[in-house]
Amino acid sequence: MSQPIQLVILITALPGRGQDQIAAFERLAPIVRAEPGCLQYDLHQVSGEPDRFVLIERWSSKEALAAHDATPHMIEADAASPTFRAGPAEVIQLVAEPVA
Repeated sequence: MSQPIQLVILITALPGRGQDQIAAFERLAPIVRAEPGCLQYDLHQVSGEPDRFVLIERWSSKEALAAHDATPHMIEADAASPTFRAGPAEVIQLVAEPVA
């Protein structure tokens, strides 16, 4: 097994469509949090910017993350996101251990 994986995902909704992003996440989050290897799956709104979000994900391994990405609910969510997102999310994978 690999080391835990931590992701920071930057999401921008289309102008005025932030509530659609929140609603989609509220439907998806309980399913994702129940997946094997999901350690954290939390959406945060950027202060003062109702259409910008940061998603924090932590997975027990790269295998768990790969399995998550291949689930039918994630494939469906990815297909639906262009209806309310301004563009693709920016996915940032962090080094497992803090540097300082």
